[in-house]
Amino acid sequence: MTSQSVPHLVAGTQSNYTVAKFGGTSVADFTAMNRCSDIICADSSVRIVTLSASAGVTNHLVELCNANLSPAQRQQHIDGVVAIQQAILAELTLDADLASGFNDTLNAFIQLASQVLTSSALHDELLSFGERLSSYLFTQVLRLKGLNAVRFDVRQVLKTDSQFGKATPNVAATAQAAQTLLIPKLAEQVIVTQGFIGSDAAGQTTTLGRGGSDYSAALLAEAINAKSVHIWTDVVGIFSTDPRLCSKATPIARLSFDEAAEMATFGAKVLHPATILPASRSHINVFVGSSREPQRGGTWIEREKTQQPGIRAVTQRKNQILLTLKSPEMLLASGFLARVFTILSEFNISVDLVTTSEISVAITLDNAANASRPELDQGCLDKLAEFCHVSVENNLTLVALIGSEIQLRQHEMNLMQVLSDFNIRLICHGASKHNLCFLVEQSESDNVVQAIHSRLLESDYAA
Repeated sequence: MTSQSVPHLVAGTQSNYTVAKFGGTSVADFTAMNRCSDIICADSSVRIVTLSASAGVTNHLVELCNANLSPAQRQQHIDGVVAIQQAILAELTLDADLASGFNDTLNAFIQLASQVLTSSALHDELLSFGERLSSYLFTQVLRLKGLNAVRFDVRQVLKTDSQFGKATPNVAATAQAAQTLLIPKLAEQVIVTQGFIGSDAAGQTTTLGRGGSDYSAALLAEAINAKSVHIWTDVVGIFSTDPRLCSKATPIARLSFDEAAEMATFGAKVLHPATILPASRSHINVFVGSSREPQRGGTWIEREKTQQPGIRAVTQRKNQILLTLKSPEMLLASGFLARVFTILSEFNISVDLVTTSEISVAITLDNAANASRPELDQGCLDKLAEFCHVSVENNLTLVALIGSEIQLRQHEMNLMQVLSDFNIRLICHGASKHNLCFLVEQSESDNVVQAIHSRLLESDYAA
């Protein structure tokens, strides 16, 4: 590809570049990688490719962070990572530069993984190896198709704070590093890099949290002023609900940034919630499609407001915590909520829903099973208990109706009929016209979603 085929980027203007991200199933093996390489070859605007770890690798790495593993168990997970990489390598002959880097990285992984890790910084270092290894292999696959592909260590550009396990990106530092180290390469090369990981000011490896490869792709797109981000996964776009639950779920052709953000936040696993932040603020369109079936299209997420008001999807997010704080001193008093949220901020706890009464406040928190640390720890509870009664409920699911200009009266009869068959713990509506949320027992949540989709969405499609 010549430099004339892709324009040089002028700082401060949007380029014609695209960042493509491929998830774990899309780079699971050589066949999958080969399919993805065809997608890149068919679109000359793709100049950065952001990769997840090959499917299965991250699960092994998470287990290796467990200090209680026996030597045999530890070796089993090390062997599992190596086997996934070697199965792909068996179909390839790496060029000398890639072979050297791959072997060095694999040896560094084995050495670190053989130890009992004693810090969150070392955990992030270990968790980074999945993406670091897959990017060597995929670069070679692209070279086999005749592309001038170069592997690039994203830690040189994607700068974060030192909050290991869930680092916050430094957008300004990332943009500055990209201007110097990344943008000059894009006219002549296809850059293959890693999602999920970055580095702090001291050069230590950080991670953005599970599923953070989508977020990485959007951050890199913002840093190079790209026109779009393409998220390639194993489903044909974003559906009206999980198609594994409802056979009549259908893909949504177009969503606004607000709708997509609500869906991602409240359980649509196809897209990491934070992906929308850099895309929205920098007017970068996002496409979600299937790397197995690219010809089927997918979902475009755009700044333009949707022309279709009403409920468009129903999502669920399991493993939720309901934290209820009660104090008679809250009655007619000021400062109670400020005190609560100051403590939650100290422990870096993110709150989803909030409802209040005269003397109590109820807050929902995500307690995802694959999180690198518990969302709510005892130290936070102890501080809250100093001035109020604290109640914690687990095994709940947050169900969300997502759309545009949602008004309860438009749907309340059908919705209330559906919900009358279930126990509802909390309802939240009004802060946003893009969602209506409630908590249910986790054991009932699949049935709730199926009932809502059948009553409120499938009838709309039939009409």
